[in-house]
Amino acid sequence: MERRLKYFFEFLENEKKLSENTLQSYKRDLKQFRMYLEACGIQYHKVTEEDIKEYIKELDEEGKKPSSISRCIASIRSFYQYALKHKKVKVDPTANIKSPKIEKRTPSVLTAKEVELLLNQPKDVDLKGTRDKAMLEFAYATGMRVTEIISLNIEDVNLEEGYVVCKTGSKQRNIPLGKMSLNALKEYIEESREVLIKDESEQALFVNINGTRLTRQGFWKIIKYYKEQAHITKDITPHVLRHSFATHLLQNGADLKAIQTMLGHSDISSTQIYMQFQDEGLKDVYRKAHPRA
Repeated sequence: MERRLKYFFEFLENEKKLSENTLQSYKRDLKQFRMYLEACGIQYHKVTEEDIKEYIKELDEEGKKPSSISRCIASIRSFYQYALKHKKVKVDPTANIKSPKIEKRTPSVLTAKEVELLLNQPKDVDLKGTRDKAMLEFAYATGMRVTEIISLNIEDVNLEEGYVVCKTGSKQRNIPLGKMSLNALKEYIEESREVLIKDESEQALFVNINGTRLTRQGFWKIIKYYKEQAHITKDITPHVLRHSFATHLLQNGADLKAIQTMLGHSDISSTQIYMQFQDEGLKDVYRKAHPRA
């Protein structure tokens, strides 16, 4: 796909004569889309309409503005129309996709008790249980996106210093790991992962029972299974754990800028959505103590 994108960008620049700003927007949108496909293990010429819808859903859950999502769809559509014209794909998966009029929804968030109940479901009595416990603890401890988690390699985790390096394109951020997450991760790496991997060259941090990199779909299924085991009625996805991570940090006094850094939001307006979940007790303290409240 990287080579095909190179030809497409040359076409936009040399034949369409797009401005530098517009060209950079195409490059950003399509680079992000390519990374998503790679993380999901999907080849660009096999992308379906359903895959596009899943991608749009993820952009929405990340807090992207409707205008940004519409621009992303337009960029992807232009690429597939180009690929179709040059017979590199058989169908255009964006043909029936409409630019969504997405209203800003309130993120679904778990209570602290619900998180504890969910994280207590995996039992570290076998290889899978040890992995699942480490993975759920890790997702809640870091607030990372599912595609970021499954893209991690073993070298991205520093167990001694207690942090993980999350790389997204040319950007990277260091996210601290709490004691419980760190302990579960150490146990998984030392006792479960070593047995699960069949090929010593495998670099993936989280692997499936076949010893290869866990997929996005696999991660979703695991969370759904433990949600049902915990008898939690709320819909729980990896992104709900991300929302809960940010909300609980904010409720416990974390700085919004620090949360923005850990979440990897380029714009703090995406992080400010969590302000609505601030503890009412904090608001009362503010109203009573601030001279201009």
